[in-house]
Amino acid sequence: MKTKYIFVTGGVVSGLGKGITAASLGRLLKNRGYKVANQKMDPYINVDPGTMNPCEHGEVFVTDDGAETDLDMGHYERFTDENLNGYSSITTGKIYSEVIEKERRGDFLGKTVQVIPHITDAIKDKVYRLGKNADVVITEIGGTVGDIESLPFLEAIRQIGLENKEEDVLYIHVTLLPFISGSNELKSKPTQHSVKELQSIGIKPDILVCRTEVEIPEGIKNKIALFCNVRKENVIQNMTASNLYEVPLMLEKEGLALCACEHLHLRRKEAQNKQWEKMIKTFKKIDEEYKGNEEKKINIAIVGKYVSLEDAYLSVVESIKHAGYANKVDVKIGFVDSELLESKNAKTILNNYDGIIVPGGFGNRGIEGKIQAIKYARENKVPFLGICLGMQLAVIEFARDVLNLKDANSLEFDEKCKKPVIHIMESQKNITKKGGTMRLGAYPCILNKNSNTYRLYKSTEISERHRHRYEFNNDYREQVEKAGMSIIGTSPDNLLVEMIEIKDHPYFVGSQFHPEFKSRPDRPAPLFVGLIKAAKEYREK
Repeated sequence: MKTKYIFVTGGVVSGLGKGITAASLGRLLKNRGYKVANQKMDPYINVDPGTMNPCEHGEVFVTDDGAETDLDMGHYERFTDENLNGYSSITTGKIYSEVIEKERRGDFLGKTVQVIPHITDAIKDKVYRLGKNADVVITEIGGTVGDIESLPFLEAIRQIGLENKEEDVLYIHVTLLPFISGSNELKSKPTQHSVKELQSIGIKPDILVCRTEVEIPEGIKNKIALFCNVRKENVIQNMTASNLYEVPLMLEKEGLALCACEHLHLRRKEAQNKQWEKMIKTFKKIDEEYKGNEEKKINIAIVGKYVSLEDAYLSVVESIKHAGYANKVDVKIGFVDSELLESKNAKTILNNYDGIIVPGGFGNRGIEGKIQAIKYARENKVPFLGICLGMQLAVIEFARDVLNLKDANSLEFDEKCKKPVIHIMESQKNITKKGGTMRLGAYPCILNKNSNTYRLYKSTEISERHRHRYEFNNDYREQVEKAGMSIIGTSPDNLLVEMIEIKDHPYFVGSQFHPEFKSRPDRPAPLFVGLIKAAKEYREK
């Protein structure tokens, strides 16, 4: 079949859930037997979010092929269970960099390089390339209609609408219907203005997804349909869900997927949603069991330096939830500022938690606080998971306290360190550019059969995604193992330490990779499942 293209734009305000809408529609079309590929166009000039502050932009999601992408890619993968790639993430910076590089090479044969057609052609090329291996490409345009930065992307998707048959391209516009409590009514005017703005640049939305906190009355739907020039059945209500993964079923009920299928002339309209429905039923049952019983919930602390924005650890949070459901428990997550632990006793802050996670990060701010959290977890037998930097700090804490190497550190934090138990990778020593130059993407790891981690993965060889420059220093390998820290995962050539465990501890695991990037609601990451299981047992003691 010919590839179909769906474009999701947003209006009124940001944060309305364009990404969740795109991810949900992807799941619903996949449940109808179509191969779906999701894509995000971000209007910022950064080439990718890899060098952006997590407190400003949220987490950086890494794909198997090593692309550093927007956090919406995580939603796409978790909902559709399809691994994305570099073509799934487009930014203004990436597009302009490629076009300027072509101009410098003389590829344009002396022509004047302009936004139209050169920039828009480069954008379209990314969309069409992704469509080569998919039945349906769903592309989300970041920002809101009216932003000056988004104009080249909107122009490009307008052109795609002209270059293809009408039944091969679908435009979905996500808007806000604010509820005014004083007059007790929904207001459609912001939606009308947003659609007018979109139409002014040549795009007529086929479907409106209206984000609302209350049910949309039929009269309001009729009004929106009339003033926005869309069919009434194509005005889709999107209310806030109690569980994020319930959104696909809510939008199914509202008819989003059916409207899309009819417009795109997709024949397979019957959805096979039973598995997803069963999953949501299980989630709801667990949530209901713990409702009003906060004291029964498993408390997990995320000890980090970016806790001012919870989205900085979005995939970690979702992975904890997935693992909680797998263990049939409800998990309460607490965000602990690692800088706070530098000035206070760790026990006073962490005493009420059943498990501790130290996630990835960069730079020396808050490092000693994280080390205090790790020391507390190790000495008090509190289940612990260290991810990337978290594993490196677990090695540093162990070296300092158990091996008595008081000046043990990472060269990332102290270039003159005399006991660098963590050092920079050989391939990273001469790199001066920060962006896109780390060890990125999926790499294999060989597990020791006598480890707890092997029992979780049930395999000796696994593949997980990485994002780091620094590695365990093999000069300290023998010392560390003799003292009780087991190296239970390595690269296939045994040169890189990928995972550690501590003996005589209910659950103390560290990984150089980021297991959270491959966790799915119906297939949770094994390391998180193990952590929550251990935390549940710890609480029951």
